[in-house]
Amino acid sequence: MPGRLPRWAAVFAAAAALTTAFAAPAAAAGRSKEHTSVADQPVRTTGCGRPAGFPAGVTTTRHVASGGLDREYTVHLPARYDPHRPYPLVLSFHGHKRTSAYQEELSGFSALDVIAVYPQGLIGTDGEAAWTGAPYSAAADDVLFTSDLLNALQRTLCVDPGRVFAAGKSNGGGFVGVLACRLGGRIAAFAPVSGAFYPQSGACLPHRPVPVLDFHGTADTTIPYDGNPAKGLPAIPDWLAGWSTRDGCRPRPVTWTPVVGVLAEKWLGCDRRGAVEHYRVEGAGHVWPSTRPNNDSATPSVIDATPVIWRFFRAHPLW
Repeated sequence: MPGRLPRWAAVFAAAAALTTAFAAPAAAAGRSKEHTSVADQPVRTTGCGRPAGFPAGVTTTRHVASGGLDREYTVHLPARYDPHRPYPLVLSFHGHKRTSAYQEELSGFSALDVIAVYPQGLIGTDGEAAWTGAPYSAAADDVLFTSDLLNALQRTLCVDPGRVFAAGKSNGGGFVGVLACRLGGRIAAFAPVSGAFYPQSGACLPHRPVPVLDFHGTADTTIPYDGNPAKGLPAIPDWLAGWSTRDGCRPRPVTWTPVVGVLAEKWLGCDRRGAVEHYRVEGAGHVWPSTRPNNDSATPSVIDATPVIWRFFRAHPLW
């Protein structure tokens, strides 16, 4: 857009003056260059105005180097992708034993007017794909991978750096919790679904109040709503209380019933841009809630998680 900066660019320029380190852009040719540190702050997008290098409207497999490894992900651009228009970017992480293709079909973010990205986890200690934070994950640093992946995407695509979001299911939801702790300065909002919040995730010390939206079923036998002390899994209310404390919210949430069978909770009075919301789905198992049968279950739920997540994301940009 000659002679005119998009709104986010002006905001970013002001924000950049307050930060001390940004990942340096690298030439985007073939497979992207490897970075060696995690960027937990906004990174300037340099991909606007450039052709994407792969087709819009279809899902394409791509690769990025991270931590000395070749990492895979799939990306879906809107059918009418305009390289001069900054787009929101949604990362959607699959669960244990699953794939990026499974997660794309499950979460459905490719149907939105966003850059939808589905990273692929590495094979863990049990021979199945997994993410950092679980006891069965590979030794690779998936937080670094996420940072390197965002760097590569922002070098090649027109990403709005203030509207980068992360969602995930099960182990992928647990990893979204890890990202909320460690990349909350760069990713605007987070939405774990049926999340597995293992103690192997480590300490949670975000640099700012972080918007978090959580979905969990009361009949989940894989990651029980009331926790599993033998595996170190917290009760979901305890996990939420931890985030309400970190975000400086009032201790007791307000509640409402968006549909019969769902209890929604929202913590008020959070510091700055912090937010904590929870959807307790009565009788739901280890699923991504959907009112239609999906990859997780032939039995529909009473609510669709994806539209609720997208509304939450839109309400909580980074600035």
